[in-house]
Amino acid sequence: MSWLALVLAGLCEMFGVAMMHRVNQGGGRSAVVLLLAGFGASLLLLSYAMTTIDMGTAYAIWTGIGASGGAALGMVAYGESKHPKRILFIALILGASVGLKLAS
Repeated sequence: MSWLALVLAGLCEMFGVAMMHRVNQGGGRSAVVLLLAGFGASLLLLSYAMTTIDMGTAYAIWTGIGASGGAALGMVAYGESKHPKRILFIALILGASVGLKLAS
């Protein structure tokens, strides 16, 4: 259950980043509320996951999902660069996260 919570925490982090973009584009109060809800849920789920997953592993995987997911979301939804080197480094982040899971 902790691993599911950790993945959901990373997805909430991605949602929070998307809402941050929306706030910067003039999204209004609803975007701010959604931003706070996304990041709040992310931190609560991360905290729950860390009850049984080592802190270093949980934090690294949470950060990896948020960072790579945010970058992928930017490429897909917001027209950011899809340069092959960028995709390679996102894949390396994900690979490192999987490696941490396998090593723990």
